[in-house]
Amino acid sequence: MLIRYGYEITLTCPQPTALVCLLSVHDDRAADIRIPETVFTTPDVPTSTYRDLFGNRCLRLVAPAGDLTIWGDATIEDDGKPDRSLPGAREIPVSELPDDCLVYLMGSRYCETDRLSQIAWDMFGTVSPGWGRVQAICDFVHGHIQFDYMQARSTRTAFEAFHERIGVCRDFAHLAVALCRCLNIPARYVNGHLGDIGVPVVDPMDFSAWIEVFLDGAWHTFDPRNNTPRIGRIIVARGRDAADIPLINSFGPHVLKAFRVWTYEVKNLQQMQSVAESAV
Repeated sequence: MLIRYGYEITLTCPQPTALVCLLSVHDDRAADIRIPETVFTTPDVPTSTYRDLFGNRCLRLVAPAGDLTIWGDATIEDDGKPDRSLPGAREIPVSELPDDCLVYLMGSRYCETDRLSQIAWDMFGTVSPGWGRVQAICDFVHGHIQFDYMQARSTRTAFEAFHERIGVCRDFAHLAVALCRCLNIPARYVNGHLGDIGVPVVDPMDFSAWIEVFLDGAWHTFDPRNNTPRIGRIIVARGRDAADIPLINSFGPHVLKAFRVWTYEVKNLQQMQSVAESAV
């Protein structure tokens, strides 16, 4: 299966403003890229890239005063299979976890383990450890929070989402991550593309957030927002929570003027190559 994905984002800045953008596909999918990512800005400005502490690819630039548009597009090959389900996957005792997992047990900006710990143990402490307990958390979060774009708030935390019972995909992810960590299950926040492949089309398209949980020696995908195996996830960035991996980190004021995302299956690679070349 071939999936085309991309974005077009326009910001308005009152003065030259430094930006760090996490918009490119993660390096662990590099071998699957079939049409390399084309990225350009209007107006054209110098850019550079670096890897952050979590291994994400970051684009660095300075936006001029006025409007700046960032445009990116690529095509990736996917196996076309839904997310794996491994009901027998076991939890790993903290004493046996790899060192690099420990950070994903700690509280973070949007995932207040200290405020949710007793709630988590009261609700899920008697559930059998392992895959089933993580799924029980996702089932709860999926049913507890009402999805509403109009109620999105960039400062909402997991604890607030638990009590307010409303939010968007990042709020579902933050609450599930926090509850897992409270139970000593490493969990991390993921941002990426998720097209409506194999499910009814829902407009407008947007970036999506889900989680990965460490069980039985490997990271596994869970999605408390959709709570069903999906096809064609394209990971952009991973971190402790949304504070680590904002799509655009602006070191100064800006206004989001336009935002467009596309993710869909394509059939003809040669045709897509022609489209990509004409866009350059």
